[in-house]
Amino acid sequence: MENITVIIMLLFGVAFLSLLSKRYNFPIPIVLVLCGVVISIVPGLPVIALSPEVVFIIFLPPLLYHAAWYTSWADFKQTVRPITLAAVGLVLFTTVAVAWAAHLLIDDISWPLAFLLGAIVSPPDAVSATSITKGLGLHPRLIAILEGESLLNDASGLVAYKYALTAITAGNFVLWQAGLNFFIMSTLGIAIGLAVGFVMSFIHKKFVCDDIIEATFTLLTPFASYLIAEHFECSGVLAVVTTGLYLSARSGTLFTHESRMMTGTIWSVLTSILNGLIFILIGLQLRQIIEGIGDYSGMSLFVWGATVSIVVIVVRFLWVVPATLVPRFLSKKIREKEEFDYRNMIVFGWSGMRGVVSMAAALALPLTINDNEAFPLRNLIIYLVFCVILSTLVIQGLTLPWMIRKLKLEPYSILAEEYGIRNIIVSETIAHIEDHFSLLNDDLLHNIKSKYEVKFNRLQKTELPANFFGKGNVMGGEIFNDFTKLQIDLLNVERSKLEVMHKKGSVNEEIFRKIEKELDLEESRLWMEIYEN
Repeated sequence: MENITVIIMLLFGVAFLSLLSKRYNFPIPIVLVLCGVVISIVPGLPVIALSPEVVFIIFLPPLLYHAAWYTSWADFKQTVRPITLAAVGLVLFTTVAVAWAAHLLIDDISWPLAFLLGAIVSPPDAVSATSITKGLGLHPRLIAILEGESLLNDASGLVAYKYALTAITAGNFVLWQAGLNFFIMSTLGIAIGLAVGFVMSFIHKKFVCDDIIEATFTLLTPFASYLIAEHFECSGVLAVVTTGLYLSARSGTLFTHESRMMTGTIWSVLTSILNGLIFILIGLQLRQIIEGIGDYSGMSLFVWGATVSIVVIVVRFLWVVPATLVPRFLSKKIREKEEFDYRNMIVFGWSGMRGVVSMAAALALPLTINDNEAFPLRNLIIYLVFCVILSTLVIQGLTLPWMIRKLKLEPYSILAEEYGIRNIIVSETIAHIEDHFSLLNDDLLHNIKSKYEVKFNRLQKTELPANFFGKGNVMGGEIFNDFTKLQIDLLNVERSKLEVMHKKGSVNEEIFRKIEKELDLEESRLWMEIYEN
């Protein structure tokens, strides 16, 4: 009970720090890893460890599913070549390079343990990449590659992790068998992910008629996909990612607007708690981990942690440059189709922050092997993984905005793109009204058409520079301004009157909640018009 109280209080602290990070525009992954460091030095806190067998089940399915859900399938298909090169080739290259460096540097570490360390730190983190690059004005293609890489490299990295772990526990490893099994596990994992996605889409489409039940199914889906795949000894990670991509591409027709809003909010809260919890757990274990490597000198530990971190950072550049330039050199079609800017290549190379997946993989290392024999160098491996996460998040994460400014990358205007999309949607809707609703009552036709003509006229009067870019909430000449805020003011008048009637007992509770929900939904939509521009 005491441990649960400590965790809840620490989660409150993490939530408060997350609030400050939002307010002062500070990347939340950096806040979390620094929280882990602070927690580890607070005296009197208990050591809390989850069973390694359940770490993956608790953390991986929801985090990977959430990342897959918000990955654009269209962008993914268009950038599949660079994503595959980074998610498979770069992960394996990093695993080998880190293993070589660790084995050469640390006398006690065997080749299987070195490869295990390399597999754990090889995949960059999706949450870290997207949260740190958000608002920096990067081109959508570069963001799509970063997100796609961070999504798929978890699968390849964790498969390599599994084989390295098998080599340690079973004592044997055959390369060609590992390669064949990798292909089989990946193919079956994708197939199971598609099967689960198809079944869940059928259930959502044919049977589910309540937003709460729909949200419940959505929360359970990644766990089902992961556990089914693991039961058949194939890639649960790829199954979860595949299911997420499959259902996300069909979410517009499968879910109601209420369930989409509800599930979006629930998932945001869940992933925030899980990200905070993983770093709280490592913070609560870090003191014990440091004590477990007390036989090594402080200087040796510092050198090892710094060296592995530097190798992880440098190897990314050693791979990215030829992986970008060689396909362009060999293919005229790529040169004609894809724009090239060496500055984007530098930004991509510096965006390899590690995060929660690597931390979960380290915490999931078994405590014992082979008849209760202690897992070799477990504390040292976890320490080195934390060093890599700390250094990449803090050093690369904090310097990435500075690097983008120094490179003088022309910021991409997401606002200008939104302006064009809104123009198309409104114009097509007005055309549809004119073509299909001409026989309606004149007053009804006039009212419905006026609504969209107001939107269209506001769009045409907006002065929007083609290269517009700004940080934070722009409140000057945005697309929706005075008219939108006036509607919000009037909604508050409606809400105030409703509250007065509710306090007097002159409105039924069910009616009150229904009207209140309608007002909340409308206000949510209006605020999105202001703050997302």
